[in-house]
Amino acid sequence: MATTESPTIAIIGAGLSGLCLALALHQQSIPCTVYESRPEPLNIGGAVMLSPNALRILDALGVYSTIKAQGYNFDNLHFRDASNNLIETYEFGSQTKYGYPALRIYRHILITALLSALYKHQIPIKYRHKFSHIITETPTTVTFAFTSPPTTTTATLLIGADGIHSSVRKYLYPDLTPHFTGMAGITAAVPTAKLNLPPDISLPVTFTSPQHGAFVIAPQGPNGDEVLIGKQKRLTSDPGRDGLDALMADTDSHIAFLRENSSVFPEVVQNAVLDIPADKVNVWVFYVVPRLERWASEGRRVVILGDAAHAIPPSAGQGVNQAFEDGYLLALLLGEGKGGRVDWGAALGFWQEWRQERVGKVLELNEQIDLRRLPVRDDEVSVKEEKFDLGWLYEPDFRGEVEAWVRGNVKEDASVDK
Repeated sequence: MATTESPTIAIIGAGLSGLCLALALHQQSIPCTVYESRPEPLNIGGAVMLSPNALRILDALGVYSTIKAQGYNFDNLHFRDASNNLIETYEFGSQTKYGYPALRIYRHILITALLSALYKHQIPIKYRHKFSHIITETPTTVTFAFTSPPTTTTATLLIGADGIHSSVRKYLYPDLTPHFTGMAGITAAVPTAKLNLPPDISLPVTFTSPQHGAFVIAPQGPNGDEVLIGKQKRLTSDPGRDGLDALMADTDSHIAFLRENSSVFPEVVQNAVLDIPADKVNVWVFYVVPRLERWASEGRRVVILGDAAHAIPPSAGQGVNQAFEDGYLLALLLGEGKGGRVDWGAALGFWQEWRQERVGKVLELNEQIDLRRLPVRDDEVSVKEEKFDLGWLYEPDFRGEVEAWVRGNVKEDASVDK
């Protein structure tokens, strides 16, 4: 088995969170290498919704100007009842209030933009590198192995940005498995023209019914000429990773589910489900990771973030946004800590505490939104729907928070070498 050594930070996973983290580290003049098990960039369909908290990060990293015109810009998500009455508006962005409208963009376009930035800055990405396990961890380095190719590598810090089924997380929590929520999102993509959208309905919109749940319509693409349509479905059992392909392949039942009870909703919903292409159907099974005591190893040389640390169901559209926050804040702390300016263990503690508080509030927000999207079961009681207060979410001062913490925690004798 070959051995390579490098003084850089190693990032496992070239998804959105790993690529954003790499750019944030580069901005702090911290070298890193990204490792990805796949043979090429992740080029999957579907779109993500980016809110001002994430767009502010992408702007700071020089990516926002590239993607702004490549997605669908909007401000509000609208909630309507089954009779088409507007019942609530959920703010997802605003140029006036937050500096950025929300952006719904195809995932592959966002990945391409991030990759282009990495290539521009000559940040190395190594594909076909499947992470295996941690070999040793010292006070200043971590050595780890890949199964393919069979090599070992040493870095100053290993960061697992490898998703909800994280392999890196097994080093911290060998027996942990993500918790199945009992729900899945069934979605499809159809041409917007098929909707015959009336002038009184603005998109994105969620039509809600206490008896039949909710139906979501969200534009995607720069011109909004395609929309995602979707519903949440309760599943009786966890399909698991082995059963996911079979579940995904059952497109006929998914199309039938999307059409189910469509007559109780406005005509635009009925139009949306008339002709659903089978190759545009997708299933997203919802998992969560229980609240973890620590996001770093005891030796503090292995860290997890994003879905690996706190998988968030997509109700509030914050999964990717929160992963970007994880990486950006961590990179700022690493930048401030160069040369042993602050104690690395204390910095990690601050990072996790600050991030976990925000993730917890996002999970509370998810619960509020789920009240509007899922049908009420006979054994459930009605819960008051609280109004959304989102200033805390969209206007974080990442740099200010880090600088304030550093001012109170500078330790001239700290010896951790970054």
